[in-house]
Amino acid sequence: MASFLQSFIDPRKNWLAKQHMKTLSSRLRRYGLRYDDLYDPYYELDIKEALNRLPREIVDARHQRLKRAMDLSMKHEYLPEDLQAMQTPFRSYLQEMLAFVKRERAEREALGAMPLYQRTIP
Repeated sequence: MASFLQSFIDPRKNWLAKQHMKTLSSRLRRYGLRYDDLYDPYYELDIKEALNRLPREIVDARHQRLKRAMDLSMKHEYLPEDLQAMQTPFRSYLQEMLAFVKRERAEREALGAMPLYQRTIP
């Protein structure tokens, strides 16, 4: 069953998944975003922890992309075509660290240790 689901969402095997990936890529290119920029650190604490562990220049580049995208959205504009061609929307910078943080959290829970970070209400 799991292999069927994997083949269903794999863009190399499913035409609809390929079309979705193509559409998503063009939308991200218009604003100069990467797919990992869409992750919200306030939604999941693992994402916040992974962002805290990344090097400062990677996080700063993420913030610059997000600010540029918000600015373009407010102006109802897109990036120029030459800049859109240079964008790499599916180059990941967060996935490895996020997987590491999730494995670490699962290991701590399995050992019965207290979590490293907890949600607090401001």
